[in-house]
Amino acid sequence: MAIINSAAEAYHGVIPADRWHEPYMPAAELDHEIAAGVVFWGCEADGALLGVMGIQPVRDVDLIRHAYVKPNNQRLGVGGALIDHLRGLSTRTMLVGTWAAADWAISFYLRHGFELVSTERKNALLKIYWTIPDRQVETSVVLESG
Repeated sequence: MAIINSAAEAYHGVIPADRWHEPYMPAAELDHEIAAGVVFWGCEADGALLGVMGIQPVRDVDLIRHAYVKPNNQRLGVGGALIDHLRGLSTRTMLVGTWAAADWAISFYLRHGFELVSTERKNALLKIYWTIPDRQVETSVVLESG
């Protein structure tokens, strides 16, 4: 939870103000995500956790959920190692949703073989595979990897 909340600070002032809240991931929300089937994996070095990324099977796809790396460990391959690990666990289509204004996150997924879907397809996918408010649908993108 500490990694998620510290790394999520990058979204503060970038995503729409009505979608920001503090903490970004309260403990109850993390518990809810785990209960909903999100399995978190971590990357560590010298016994210190550097980043986390979740995977959640939903219907016929696997969703990448809550991918965060400690700010001082970003751009060092931690996120890449985590996504490679999760891709190795899955034989299904993988989807990830992120904020449309988070160009750094979108670039990360594009570098790792994901492709942006059209706005029409994004809207449909977010309604099928995620449970999020309409306002978040409006301000998000979806990337896909087959």
